[in-house]
Amino acid sequence: MTVFALVATLVVGLSAIADPPETNAASIKVVIVVGPVGSKTEEYRDSARHYASIARGYGASVVEIYSPNATWTKVKSALQGANMLIYLGHGNGYPSPYGSFQKYTKDGFGLNATAGNGNSNTKYWGEYYIDRDIQMAKNAVVLLNRLCYASGNSEWGAANPTKSTAIKRVDNYGAGFLRAGARVVFAEAIGSISHQIRQLLGGKASMEGIFASHPDSTEVRDFYVMSTRTSWAKIHMDPPRIGKYWRSVIGDLRMTATEFRTGG
Repeated sequence: MTVFALVATLVVGLSAIADPPETNAASIKVVIVVGPVGSKTEEYRDSARHYASIARGYGASVVEIYSPNATWTKVKSALQGANMLIYLGHGNGYPSPYGSFQKYTKDGFGLNATAGNGNSNTKYWGEYYIDRDIQMAKNAVVLLNRLCYASGNSEWGAANPTKSTAIKRVDNYGAGFLRAGARVVFAEAIGSISHQIRQLLGGKASMEGIFASHPDSTEVRDFYVMSTRTSWAKIHMDPPRIGKYWRSVIGDLRMTATEFRTGG
């Protein structure tokens, strides 16, 4: 089975780091992971380096783990006690065209099967392993960028999902991370996550406010639904066009950026 990463161009504005930080996030641990995505890997790494620069500008401690050395061993070790996870890479979600659900490869990471052996040796680590092996910090936030499935979207070039299928994808992709200690999971399939990083590390808004104030927010077809996988979690999705489920957030949408930074 091959699950393709989204190949649309990600626009990262250089102005994103122009404004000085409003707060000091020195106590915040940010882990940035780039999985193997073949010829697109360097492009994904460039985006990740930009995100790392933003986070460091607020004083955060940043750990970068990039293909071809992004193995499960390194990732799970780095994520213990992390406040923020940023992941760019392949997404392997459910529902999908690839058979029935199973928790060992679905709704997690596409990482290097072995270190140092190129950018196409992908192994999927699903929600089972995230739940079992990772414990993030209290009120941690996960940012999933340029994945298939995570925001409800399909693989690039595939048919658009139904609304119900898109909701299930968001719900499923968030479940393992929320059990691992995260309080919120953002997914941006097309756009930059620079906005979320700046707001989380330097702002005061709620998670809902951060999602709604993103430059790509349309709020024309957006909707809310309660999670069925995580009893306390709420989902907000904001498709810019019919069938284009490119933006989502799931979790405690009332949590503020201040609560994220202080852990309570």
